[in-house]
Amino acid sequence: MFTANAFAAPAAGAPLAATTIQRREVGPRDVLIDIAYCGICHTDIHTVRGEWGERSYPLVPGHEISGVVAAVGAEVTRYQAGDTVGVGGMVGSCRECASCRAGEEQYCAKGAVGTYGMVDVDGTVTQGGYASRIVVSEDFVLQIPDGLDLAAAAPLLCAGVTMYSPLRRWGAGPGKKVAIIGLGGLGHLGVKLAAAMGAEVTVLSQTLKKREDGFRFGAAAYLATSDPGTFTALAGEFDLIINTVSAPVDVDAYLSLLGTGGTLVNAGMPAEQLSLYVFSLVMGRKTLAGSLIGGISETQEMLEFCTEHNITADIEVIPAAGINEAYERVLASDVRYRFVIDTAALS
Repeated sequence: MFTANAFAAPAAGAPLAATTIQRREVGPRDVLIDIAYCGICHTDIHTVRGEWGERSYPLVPGHEISGVVAAVGAEVTRYQAGDTVGVGGMVGSCRECASCRAGEEQYCAKGAVGTYGMVDVDGTVTQGGYASRIVVSEDFVLQIPDGLDLAAAAPLLCAGVTMYSPLRRWGAGPGKKVAIIGLGGLGHLGVKLAAAMGAEVTVLSQTLKKREDGFRFGAAAYLATSDPGTFTALAGEFDLIINTVSAPVDVDAYLSLLGTGGTLVNAGMPAEQLSLYVFSLVMGRKTLAGSLIGGISETQEMLEFCTEHNITADIEVIPAAGINEAYERVLASDVRYRFVIDTAALS
């Protein structure tokens, strides 16, 4: 094993602090990555604060990782030193179940191995990308195409594919009307991606304060959900709605905005339970669905799509010492639109 510099949460709810961690030696099928940037995802905050169940501490978050290959194992065929690569929300799966065979490793029947806070192949707890280096099986490493800025591409590895996957699965494209609930780290990429796919995109946000940004990202309309008239005006309007917020919403109200056969997809994951009046589904053959990141092949497809359409995240780059302040700003919705940690000082 070898040592890497990192920022970790020493206990649930405690501020993150500089530390060192142990990484496994590079095995025959492993890739050693010098991390250049790592995005801050709302999931990181939920996890380190113990809001999604017990975890082992100290814990290094981070699953929006971009960097450069430093070394590869003897049996690695896809990558070589100097390649620009990324790592998203998972670093392993069983590779044998129906989901894994279908390229949907995130739904692995035995449980995908998350990039942090889960048991890795060597029995250690995985530690994420708020660090100087990481070792990952080549099967869970993504090629970041030339032309994508490494800092702005980092959030694509989670936020990007989290939006791309449901947009693709539920047919966003020409002739389709898509609504994105929330214009944050997920939502702003959802607008960019849906517009690039050819859909007519509407942003539904609490206020109109980000309206100009929404139009800049490709939205055709931007309405405030704090205005009750919005739900009257848009009744039955959409084929697909993607909810990106990590706070409770009125599910029935948003289902009323779907046309017959429409789908409301939850991509945000609030800690609280949501209520549902089943008639809201039955009366209109509507679907309430969920979607979790994307498989490895789909994530690579998303990166290629983003390269073709010049899509990256709008970011604010911060030093690792600014992580705790950034967490508070994320919770206050004070970021446009994704914090990305420059890990250079950790090397």
